[in-house]
Amino acid sequence: MQNLLIIALGGALGAVLRFGITDIMARALGRTFPYGTLTVNVLGSLIMGSVFVLVQQQVLHENSWRPFLMVGMLGALTTFSSFSLDSLLLLEQGQWLKAMLNVCLNVVCCIMVTYLGMQLTANILASR
Repeated sequence: MQNLLIIALGGALGAVLRFGITDIMARALGRTFPYGTLTVNVLGSLIMGSVFVLVQQQVLHENSWRPFLMVGMLGALTTFSSFSLDSLLLLEQGQWLKAMLNVCLNVVCCIMVTYLGMQLTANILASR
Protein backbone atom coordinates (compact mmCIF):
# COMPACT_ATOMS: atom_id res chain seq x y z
CA MET A 1 0.00 0.00 0.00
CA GLN A 2 2.87 2.37 0.79
CA ASN A 3 4.36 1.81 -2.69
CA LEU A 4 1.08 2.82 -4.29
CA LEU A 5 1.10 6.10 -2.40
CA ILE A 6 4.73 6.74 -3.37
CA ILE A 7 3.93 5.98 -7.03
CA ALA A 8 0.88 8.24 -6.88
CA LEU A 9 2.93 11.11 -5.46
CA GLY A 10 5.59 10.67 -8.12
CA GLY A 11 2.88 10.46 -10.78
CA ALA A 12 1.28 13.67 -9.56
CA LEU A 13 4.64 15.45 -9.74
CA GLY A 14 5.36 14.05 -13.20
CA ALA A 15 1.92 15.06 -14.50
CA VAL A 16 2.32 18.61 -13.23
CA LEU A 17 5.82 18.82 -14.73
CA ARG A 18 4.52 17.44 -18.03
CA PHE A 19 1.74 20.02 -18.17
CA GLY A 20 4.07 22.87 -17.28
CA ILE A 21 6.81 21.92 -19.72
CA THR A 22 4.35 21.30 -22.55
CA ASP A 23 2.67 24.64 -21.92
CA ILE A 24 5.99 26.51 -21.82
CA MET A 25 7.13 24.91 -25.08
CA ALA A 26 3.83 25.68 -26.83
CA ARG A 27 4.00 29.32 -25.74
CA ALA A 28 7.66 29.64 -26.74
CA LEU A 29 7.64 27.74 -30.03
CA GLY A 30 4.00 27.49 -31.08
CA ARG A 31 1.71 24.56 -31.68
CA THR A 32 2.68 23.69 -35.26
CA PHE A 33 4.91 20.86 -34.02
CA PRO A 34 4.61 18.81 -30.79
CA TYR A 35 7.67 20.42 -29.16
CA GLY A 36 6.30 19.84 -25.65
CA THR A 37 5.90 16.11 -26.16
CA LEU A 38 9.37 15.87 -27.65
CA THR A 39 10.85 17.87 -24.75
CA VAL A 40 9.29 15.77 -21.99
CA ASN A 41 10.21 12.53 -23.76
CA VAL A 42 13.84 13.61 -24.14
CA LEU A 43 14.04 15.02 -20.60
CA GLY A 44 12.38 11.93 -19.15
CA SER A 45 14.78 9.68 -21.02
CA LEU A 46 17.78 11.63 -19.71
CA ILE A 47 16.51 11.37 -16.14
CA MET A 48 15.68 7.67 -16.62
CA GLY A 49 19.26 6.96 -17.71
CA SER A 50 20.67 8.82 -14.73
CA VAL A 51 18.36 7.20 -12.19
CA PHE A 52 19.10 3.77 -13.66
CA VAL A 53 22.82 4.24 -13.04
CA LEU A 54 22.23 5.66 -9.56
CA VAL A 55 20.18 2.57 -8.67
CA GLN A 56 22.66 0.23 -10.39
CA GLN A 57 25.59 1.81 -8.51
CA GLN A 58 23.53 1.63 -5.30
CA VAL A 59 23.65 5.41 -4.76
CA LEU A 60 19.87 5.28 -4.69
CA HIS A 61 18.14 2.32 -3.10
CA GLU A 62 15.97 0.71 -5.77
CA ASN A 63 13.04 -0.05 -3.47
CA SER A 64 12.95 3.53 -2.22
CA TRP A 65 13.46 5.54 -5.40
CA ARG A 66 12.34 3.33 -8.27
CA PRO A 67 8.61 3.51 -7.47
CA PHE A 68 8.64 7.30 -6.99
CA LEU A 69 11.00 8.36 -9.78
CA MET A 70 10.96 5.68 -12.45
CA VAL A 71 7.40 4.41 -12.20
CA GLY A 72 5.52 7.43 -10.83
CA MET A 73 7.22 10.65 -11.89
CA LEU A 74 8.80 9.50 -15.16
CA GLY A 75 5.78 7.38 -16.03
CA ALA A 76 3.59 10.48 -15.86
CA LEU A 77 6.18 12.87 -17.29
CA THR A 78 7.02 10.97 -20.44
CA THR A 79 4.29 10.87 -22.97
CA PHE A 80 4.59 8.00 -25.37
CA SER A 81 0.82 7.85 -25.81
CA SER A 82 0.75 11.57 -26.62
CA PHE A 83 3.70 11.10 -28.96
CA SER A 84 1.79 8.37 -30.77
CA LEU A 85 -1.35 10.48 -31.08
CA ASP A 86 0.61 13.56 -32.19
CA SER A 87 2.33 11.51 -34.89
CA LEU A 88 -0.90 9.92 -36.08
CA LEU A 89 -2.68 13.30 -36.23
CA LEU A 90 0.17 14.77 -38.27
CA LEU A 91 -0.13 11.82 -40.67
CA GLU A 92 -3.91 12.26 -40.93
CA GLN A 93 -3.38 15.95 -41.73
CA GLY A 94 -1.04 15.00 -44.55
CA GLN A 95 1.97 16.36 -42.67
CA TRP A 96 4.17 13.37 -43.54
CA LEU A 97 7.47 15.18 -43.11
CA LYS A 98 6.53 16.55 -39.68
CA ALA A 99 5.20 13.15 -38.62
CA MET A 100 8.40 11.36 -39.64
CA LEU A 101 10.52 14.11 -38.08
CA ASN A 102 8.56 13.72 -34.84
CA VAL A 103 9.03 9.94 -34.80
CA CYS A 104 12.74 10.11 -35.66
CA LEU A 105 13.53 12.91 -33.21
CA ASN A 106 11.68 11.26 -30.33
CA VAL A 107 13.21 7.85 -30.88
CA VAL A 108 16.77 8.92 -31.68
CA CYS A 109 16.98 11.77 -29.14
CA CYS A 110 15.46 9.72 -26.32
CA ILE A 111 17.79 6.77 -26.87
CA MET A 112 20.79 9.11 -27.11
CA VAL A 113 19.99 11.07 -23.96
CA THR A 114 19.19 7.91 -22.00
CA TYR A 115 22.71 6.79 -22.85
CA LEU A 116 24.02 10.30 -22.08
CA GLY A 117 22.30 10.25 -18.68
CA MET A 118 23.83 6.88 -17.92
CA GLN A 119 27.32 7.97 -18.97
CA LEU A 120 27.23 11.34 -17.21
CA THR A 121 25.98 9.81 -14.00
CA ALA A 122 28.50 6.96 -14.13
CA ASN A 123 31.34 9.46 -14.75
CA ILE A 124 30.22 11.67 -11.88
CA LEU A 125 30.06 8.67 -9.55
CA ALA A 126 33.46 7.43 -10.75
CA SER A 127 35.09 10.79 -10.03
CA ARG A 128 33.97 10.84 -6.39
